[in-house]
Formats: sequence, C-alpha cells, structure tokens
Amino acid sequence: MKKIISIYLDSFKGLSQAAWLLAIVMLINRMGSMVIPFLGLYMTQVLHFDIKQVGIVLMSYGIGSVCGSYIGGWLTDRIGSFKVQFGSLVLASPLFLLIPYFKEVPSLSVMIFTLSLIFDAFRPANSVSVASYAKPENITRAFSLNRLAINLGFSIGPAVAGFLATISFNWIFYGNSFAVLCAAVIFFIFFNKRQKRTDVKAKKDALLHSEVANQSRNPYTDVPFVLFNIFCCIFSFCFFQLITTLPIFYREVHHLDDHQIGFLLGWSGFVIVLLEMFVVHVAEKRFSLISTLVFGTFLCASSYAMLNYMGGLGWLYFTFFIFGLGEMLTLPFMATVSVNRSTPKTQGAYMGFNSLAFSAANIFSPLLGTSIVDSFGFTTLWWATALTLSFTGLGFYLVLKWMR
Repeated sequence: MKKIISIYLDSFKGLSQAAWLLAIVMLINRMGSMVIPFLGLYMTQVLHFDIKQVGIVLMSYGIGSVCGSYIGGWLTDRIGSFKVQFGSLVLASPLFLLIPYFKEVPSLSVMIFTLSLIFDAFRPANSVSVASYAKPENITRAFSLNRLAINLGFSIGPAVAGFLATISFNWIFYGNSFAVLCAAVIFFIFFNKRQKRTDVKAKKDALLHSEVANQSRNPYTDVPFVLFNIFCCIFSFCFFQLITTLPIFYREVHHLDDHQIGFLLGWSGFVIVLLEMFVVHVAEKRFSLISTLVFGTFLCASSYAMLNYMGGLGWLYFTFFIFGLGEMLTLPFMATVSVNRSTPKTQGAYMGFNSLAFSAANIFSPLLGTSIVDSFGFTTLWWATALTLSFTGLGFYLVLKWMR
C-alpha cells in the first residue's frame, strides 16, 4: 500500500508551474460544461424536437467543431496559442447566453455551429500550449494533468447542470457563459507575456526517442499520421455517444431523472480525476505506447457492450468506470503521438489536425447514432459501437507499428 501511495504521489511530481496553471484555467472552463451534455435533453424536453431533429442540430455542432479545429490550428502557427485561446474564450462566453433565443431547428443549428466553431478553436491552441510549457520528460503527464482538470470540471459541471435543469434549462446557459468568462480572465492573468520552454528537440527525444522530422513536414501529407487520425476519428465517433445518445438512453430506457443523469455523467470525470495521473504514470513505466493505446481502446469497447446488460444503477456506474479506464489509456497518448510527429513550425497544424479528427466525428456521430436508435434501438447501437472500437484497436496496433 505504501508503494502504491508513493507511485501515486510521484505521478504529480516534476510538472512545470505553467502546466499547473494551464490545468487551473481548464478546470474553471470545464466546470461550466453544462450545455453540451444536456443539449439533447433540452431539445427533446423543452423544444420538443424528435430524435432525428436532435441529431441534425448536434451534427451542426460537429461541423463547427471541425472548422474551429482547423482554423484554430492554422491561427496558432501564425499568431500564437495565447491569442487564439484568449480570443476563443472571450467570444464564446456571450454566445451561450443567446442559445435560448433560437427555438427552431435551422436557426438553432446555425447558432450551435457558430458556437462550436469559436469554442473549439481553443483546443489545438491549448494542446500546443501544453506541449510548449511542459518539461521534456513529462509531456504525456502534462497532457494527463490537463485532462484531469477537464474531467474534474466535467464531473462538477453536469452535476450542477442536473440541479439547475430542475429549476430551468436557461440557468444552464447562464452558468456555462459565466464559467467561460472567468476562465478567460484567469488565463489572461496567468499567461499574458509568459515565456514558453524552447527545448523542442529534447522534448521530442523524450517523447518516443525518434529523430526530429523535417521542418517542412505537412500533417496532411504525412501518410502514417493521416491514417492514425482516421482511427482517432473512428474512436471519437464512438466516444461521443457518451454525450449524444447515452443521456437519452439513461432517460428513455433506465428512466433516470436529470439529477441522476448529471451525477452519472459526473462519475466518469471523478474516476478520471482520481486515477488518471496514476494510471498514465504506471503505463509509461511498464507498457509500450502501442499496447497501452490498444488495451485502452478494447476497454472502451467492452464498456459499450456492457450497456446491453440491463442491470441497475450500480451497473451503469460500473460500466462508466470501465469506460473511464479506457479513456485514461487512450486520449493522453494520442496527444503524445501528435506532438511527437510535429515540428517546431507545425505544432499548431499537427495538433489542429488531431483535434479535427475528433471534431469530424461530431458531424456524423450524433445523426447516425440517433438514426440507429430510431430505426433499430439502443441495443443495436451499443453492439455496433463495441465492434467498431474493437476494429479501431486493431487499426491503432497496425498504424503505430508502421510509425515506429
């Protein structure tokens, strides 16, 4: 037990001050994660959209996310990550307040597209900041710390949103807007004129011990990286059922109320906050990058398959625990691969492309997921998702072998 505690504490040591400050900003930002997890419920309960209309609006979120990821990466390489992140937060905050005024499918779709375009431009810029401020030997743990902050915020946000939804869904939009504005202010105070670490070559050597690539490498013509991102896109297609169809599944099949759904979604974030740094630290020491990514993907596949067993509330919490373990062993290491493949002049483009791979799934994931449910039911959706993730795990194994 003492050894386990020692390893757990060691997983937090050695991280740069800037890495912790970035995590604080991300925590504040994600504590306002109220709108997206409850957007499907808001549209079905308040606006009385049918499930296909919900899919159309959520698809617009995905299209905006793709555009935002590309533009965010492009801008980061030209004006810097600080300006992109600060601008994204400042512009996104008032947009959350406008959502309740759009009550028809076309107008709400345009509004959600605009919001996601601006808000998701933050992601590639933030990834570049994490890589730029991290110590060379701690790059994956720096990403994990950032994700820890995201998930701690996400464990709080939906739980608070579930409470606010019992009063009025409008309070969810107000809360999200306030949190994003606070994050913008804190980010400006912490990072205005802060110098980044410049030991890029040492950082790359510490990641995967590969030589630094040609300065002109283009992520969109880097064939192994393109294939890697295709599998990341497929993975995220399945991953995003977490915030699109899964809350509806909890409501319609298990008959949970908004409060219970909020706590259940928050449970996943709590598990990741508690264990991710420890799990990533052990995985880095004991296992290869390939085996970690593949095993994590298969854990996610198993969690979706487990949803077809009609257990009680305790079983739902357990399936989320398994999913959380899989998430810990995949997402931080995907970011590590992306940073390693980039060059000093193309970090924004590489991280933007990787973010784009995740955002692209948001275009078709909600619509196809809801369409499968509408035509065949939730059981078919969960089996299809589990099989797709199993295929993706095999794909990661093959493409990472090629990249290495």
